[in-house]
Amino acid sequence: MTAADNLEGLLRDLAPQVLAALVRRYGHFDLAEDAVQEALIAAAEQWPDRGLPAHPKGWLITVAARRLTDQLRSEESRRRREETAVAAEPGPPAIAAPADAPAGDRDDALALLFLCCHRELSPPSQLALTLRAVGGLTTAEIARAFLVPEATMAQRISRAKQRIAASGASFAPPPAGELAGRLAVVLHVLYLMFNEGYAATSGPDASRPELTAEAIRLTRAVHRSLPEDAEVAGLLALMLLTEARRPARTTSDGSLVPLAEQDRSLWRPDLIEEGTGLVTGALAIGPLGPYQLQAAIAAVHAEARDSDDTDWRQILALYDLLERIAPSPVVTLNRAVAVAMVNGPQAGLDVLATLEGDGPMTGHHRLAGLRGHFHELAGQRDAAVADYQLAAQRATSLPERRYLESRAARLAGHG
Repeated sequence: MTAADNLEGLLRDLAPQVLAALVRRYGHFDLAEDAVQEALIAAAEQWPDRGLPAHPKGWLITVAARRLTDQLRSEESRRRREETAVAAEPGPPAIAAPADAPAGDRDDALALLFLCCHRELSPPSQLALTLRAVGGLTTAEIARAFLVPEATMAQRISRAKQRIAASGASFAPPPAGELAGRLAVVLHVLYLMFNEGYAATSGPDASRPELTAEAIRLTRAVHRSLPEDAEVAGLLALMLLTEARRPARTTSDGSLVPLAEQDRSLWRPDLIEEGTGLVTGALAIGPLGPYQLQAAIAAVHAEARDSDDTDWRQILALYDLLERIAPSPVVTLNRAVAVAMVNGPQAGLDVLATLEGDGPMTGHHRLAGLRGHFHELAGQRDAAVADYQLAAQRATSLPERRYLESRAARLAGHG
């Protein structure tokens, strides 16, 4: 990994923390977000030449705070806002030797998470804004997660920031009556954040560990606040059971290793034990929800000694239930694997055929890649090669593209 990649990763990790600190201190979510972006640009321009500051987060907070106060001074209510800011916070330290932010600033990310899930926003806008502000995902990455054009997502995020500003929402925990509604969106955001970290949708790396770590950290914080919520426990269990497989997911050169071919001795037993305990307890609490079911599926995989030992019938039964209570194209796509493993590859292809047409999975590389896998299992080599090549063309992640190209090349070489 290059120095530029390391710097980009550091700035991605710090951006939500800096934004949370500014919103807590000064309010004005929309202006604070703009100020943070300016500070990140300044860091990207200055740090490569001047070196990394002793306290990178403090440096960013200092610069962003100055940008923000400059913006506030230009507004009609300049005097009142300045007095409020001065009363709440001493002036930012000199850039030459900034003090780092207090340790508690990292926990502000949880409050920022709930702020982005404000009731004034539609659920899609809540998700998009939170992934941008808390998850640090780019607009393009969020658009791919939602299966919509990047321009559409950019407009959605812009409108969401404007709505938050107009609502006068404060940086505080949601009222008790709003907690349940916001919690569902918060969990969905954390789920998407983890997925982007575990299987990056773009870039040269197969994963982004800083995103999965932050998603797990925030989910643990929610679980500590709501220990009796079965879906919170289910989501945390799902993350831990999935994260346990990371050491075996790639080779030393970064190439992807499919689940069936992974060395399971590399899986982390501590995370498997914790995740299995969480999902077992969650299923006993109820009511049953989609995160618990997905965690239960992950637990079945974790219990198998190897791929041949996997209880695919149990997994299929769990997917059947998941598709009934939380249907989605992604669930159908994943269920197709279990169908193929139980009833044969043609049965899996029949399930995939239901996703063809005008749905959100049309044109997605995973649909073509899985179709290629089923054709391969059925011995239909030419069809498999064509599907793998199509999937590789559509993939935006370099490791996934290389994996799909290698599958196509291997089959074509046997022709």
